[in-house]
Amino acid sequence: MIIPVLDIKDGIAVSGKSGNRDEYKPLKTVFNHSSDPLEISKSLKKVGASEIYIADLDAIEGRDSNRDLVRTINQILPVMLDCGAYDLDSVDEALQVSEKVIVATETLQALEDLEEIFSNVNRDRLILSIDVLNNKIHTKHLKLDFNILRQIVENLKPSQIIILDISSVGCEGGMNWHLLDYFAGLESSIIFGGGVTAEDISKLDGEGVDNVLVGTALHQGKIEPLF
Repeated sequence: MIIPVLDIKDGIAVSGKSGNRDEYKPLKTVFNHSSDPLEISKSLKKVGASEIYIADLDAIEGRDSNRDLVRTINQILPVMLDCGAYDLDSVDEALQVSEKVIVATETLQALEDLEEIFSNVNRDRLILSIDVLNNKIHTKHLKLDFNILRQIVENLKPSQIIILDISSVGCEGGMNWHLLDYFAGLESSIIFGGGVTAEDISKLDGEGVDNVLVGTALHQGKIEPLF
């Protein structure tokens, strides 16, 4: 049910709020005394985690990457990786170091690329992330709204989609439940991220959410690690 989250920047695990990446600081977690992503991943596996969501912030921002570190973590826990992959080549490269790769609306450059990716890559290794900022689809390169994304998901039929409410990341203010209304009744398995609390998790039954991404509240020990 819970998929633990690690944001990595300059080789260490970091944390912050609302996607303000320049303000992220080294992660303090109940799972390890350090901010070493490798050690934290080992600890998460020991307490029952079966996979991990990693955001390679350097790669997403186009500065560098933590590719070798991700590859090592993937040998401990299967990684679903957000590294800013946006076309077939970058997806193929990401799949060399991770179990699954996330194609996010934030970094997607063309809808034709999305169609090419889903036509040529095993769908079980792809996750489409619908990034939301201030209740609007977050994208740097395209003009997208919820209706367009709904149609895209219906056509592509990805095995999994993430609904990521960036505005709520790290804020522990609760899930933005109405975002689920836009994607109700889809064949795709839904993963929700952003602001998830223990109370939210207790209400998930019957809401169409299969898994939740949890970072801050999990690392602070405010949510029981029910993996």
